[in-house]
Amino acid sequence: MATRIRIHTDSTGWIDAEISEEKNPVTAGQIIDVLPIESKTRTWGDEVYFEIPVQTTEENSQVMVEVGDLAYWPAGNCFCIFFGQTPASTDAQPAAASAVNVFGKITGDPEAFKQVRSGEKITVKKA
Repeated sequence: MATRIRIHTDSTGWIDAEISEEKNPVTAGQIIDVLPIESKTRTWGDEVYFEIPVQTTEENSQVMVEVGDLAYWPAGNCFCIFFGQTPASTDAQPAAASAVNVFGKITGDPEAFKQVRSGEKITVKKA
């Protein structure tokens, strides 16, 4: 089952995405339960991340992710949006700083997040 969401910053406007409970049901469920979320962005290469009111442990976690993946970073209690190379990448594939729980995917254009700067307000809500 997928939950459709929308993500907004002033730089991107509204971007469509989905949260899937298939791979990481505990993580996905906790994130769905706290929607809507408002936070301030941080960037790390081609990744936007921000703190959210969720605290959970690693669940089928991984370091290598795909462009457009949405993930939860347990080490920082953060929602992560991957859209390209990060400082941890060894090639074009995004790599997280440490293990993350992938829980969803951008269904719109992940490249739009290249415009986001640290400190921007970000909103995540159910579609």
